[in-house]
Amino acid sequence: MSDKPIRVRKGRGAVSNADGRYSAWQHEAEDDGWNQCDQEDPGLLRTTVQKDTTRCIIAENKSPDVPFDQSINPYRGCEHGCIYCFARPTHAYLDLSPGLDFETRLFYKPDAARLFLEAISRPSYRCRTIALGTNTDPYQPIERRFGIMRGILEVCVRTRHPIGITTKSSRIERDLDLLTDLAREGLVGVAISVTTLDKDLARRLEPRTASPARRLETIGRLAAAGVPVSVSVAPIIPVLTDPELEAILEAAAARGARCAGYILLRLPREVKDLFKQWLGEHCPDRAEHVMSVIRQSRQGRENDSEFGRRRRGTGEFAKLIAQRFGLATRRLGLDRTWPPLNTDRFRKPGAQLDLGI
Repeated sequence: MSDKPIRVRKGRGAVSNADGRYSAWQHEAEDDGWNQCDQEDPGLLRTTVQKDTTRCIIAENKSPDVPFDQSINPYRGCEHGCIYCFARPTHAYLDLSPGLDFETRLFYKPDAARLFLEAISRPSYRCRTIALGTNTDPYQPIERRFGIMRGILEVCVRTRHPIGITTKSSRIERDLDLLTDLAREGLVGVAISVTTLDKDLARRLEPRTASPARRLETIGRLAAAGVPVSVSVAPIIPVLTDPELEAILEAAAARGARCAGYILLRLPREVKDLFKQWLGEHCPDRAEHVMSVIRQSRQGRENDSEFGRRRRGTGEFAKLIAQRFGLATRRLGLDRTWPPLNTDRFRKPGAQLDLGI
């Protein structure tokens, strides 16, 4: 894996592929005087998919500032290519780059539904909401091919297990039949993430996600079907997207969103350099202004990983965002607290498991 010269690739978010921090080798591109770097055609970079043979599907979470304690990730890596994705550094654990590798070298978990059913069948299991979309998007483009998310939902329907979903994809509409079934008994909540209403900016920030207009349409369709849906304005990027905060909330409320949340941009580990490269390629005139406000909101640093601060930030800009969000959500009726999902309906599978999924 070598770090390619910085180039914008069509349909991709990252503009480099630097080695992961655990790699035995670190490469750096250098022009040898023959101008080969300048002449290289970046072209299209195709997605490859490999099987992930994990034996444990439910991940436990002990972070005190997130609203779930267990989750499932059907995929590793994410083809959506969101440049700001805080999950990018996880690809380093696979000895791959958090850059282009993260969005082009993907892994799927074909046994996810079976492993989920086995896990919740154990005598020691106590029903708690399962969160999906907390790391990588469960409805990214390859879900159309593999259908892993639908298999997980089918287990939830069969066992009446509560589930929370976060996605940027309109592909979730495929599963409206299962979602409406769960919604009737208070077993599901969906958050649709909307970063910007500017389709051109979205195409550069998150190149393979549904367009902003399409995501708003998905909010409307979920709401019309009786599926509780919220809008997640995440991440809020200083200077680039923060002026749209109120407009995003208004558009989501008009389509039936019940409540809202937000996260201020985080830049953990390799994401920091990837994001700065992206700024230099796509928004060079505003790059320093963006990073300056980020530092003002992160204790003078480019990232602050402290629990309680990492999602909201500190300083005057962070306070202003919190005030604007509070005023807008109260005005629009989006300031409601999401009710806990129902765990009383859970039916633990019997000793004779139906694993024909």
